[in-house]
Amino acid sequence: MLLMAHRFFVLAINGAVTDDFTTVYSALRRFVEGIPVYNEVYHFVDPHYLYNPGATLLLAPLGYITHFTLARWMFIAVNLLAIVLAFGLLTRLSGWALRSMVWPIAIALAMLTETVQNTLIFSNINGILLLMLAIFLWCVVHKKSWLGGLVIGLAILIKPMFLPLLFLPLVKKQWGSLILGILTPVIFNAVAWFLVPGASEYVTRTMPYLGETRDFANSSLPGLAIYFGMPTWMEITWFLIFGAMVGLAVLALLRFRNTEPYFWAATTTGVLLTGVFFLSSLGQMYYSMMIFPMIFTLLGSRSVFHNWVAWVAAYFFLSPDTFTSQRLPDVARWMEFFSATVGWGLLIVVTFVSALIWFIGDIRAKGTPSSPITTDPTHDHLERTA
Repeated sequence: MLLMAHRFFVLAINGAVTDDFTTVYSALRRFVEGIPVYNEVYHFVDPHYLYNPGATLLLAPLGYITHFTLARWMFIAVNLLAIVLAFGLLTRLSGWALRSMVWPIAIALAMLTETVQNTLIFSNINGILLLMLAIFLWCVVHKKSWLGGLVIGLAILIKPMFLPLLFLPLVKKQWGSLILGILTPVIFNAVAWFLVPGASEYVTRTMPYLGETRDFANSSLPGLAIYFGMPTWMEITWFLIFGAMVGLAVLALLRFRNTEPYFWAATTTGVLLTGVFFLSSLGQMYYSMMIFPMIFTLLGSRSVFHNWVAWVAAYFFLSPDTFTSQRLPDVARWMEFFSATVGWGLLIVVTFVSALIWFIGDIRAKGTPSSPITTDPTHDHLERTA
């Protein structure tokens, strides 16, 4: 409780130079006032409003709060509450009671991470998205198809990075979830096209910018490549290697979808989203909040996080440590930008290796011949008599 209070009343209220909320709030106010929403100057390095028209329509109620400070504090509080609720749901999905020590310990540890702290300090929507992800996983595990589809559809509407998670209801044959997961963002955007002022500029101005790889505050592999001037052939090679590891890990994990549903859903979600963070045109460290469900598998009988290498990876993408150094200023600056890159890449590797070892181990176990049946008539008679 004290950690949460400090993060809210001190760190988040004080804020920082990076401010995600003002950009979003200003765009929503423009929507309310009937002013074209997409009027950003993209060659500036300030945070930009990048949500599609459908997401603008969904978030529009925030724009009706005319008092900026009140709106910001409420938004931070809702995201903090969403993180707490998400952890409660993940605790239950992991098979532990809310009265156990798991929930409060998990919350306390989360408050120490970069992803939670910067989500609150920058006042962005990641806490709400984590709760949506937890609800979606609960729906997949408990076969609540239509609710799961609506929730993941809204998450995709806000951030399309969740789109690969439709793989889960696809392989589980939860068709309602798959249908709503696709239709929800489509319908919202179709309606918003006629309601959001200047909606067409999202296509003509914002989408081209989204397709670019920026060379600042970008922890993805393409961001690293452009920062260091990596040759194109080398970037493509690394992209294919890590993409293949993500794909093969997902396929190797499929065998657990019915026998260990939460482990499968959370681990598959974790490796898919980590692949998105690592391989897409933009990856930022606080996206790592979406890996929390995968970390919760630690509490089960099987988990990538039973391997110490996964915790080394977690240190790099969750730790708020800074690497300022007067002796090695260049290395320190690189670590500030790319520690998450190291962590995400390492998590992909350890998940791939773990999934492959489990797959091979299960194949070998199934191929081991069972003990021969005895043909001793005395033994057979005794068994039948028993």
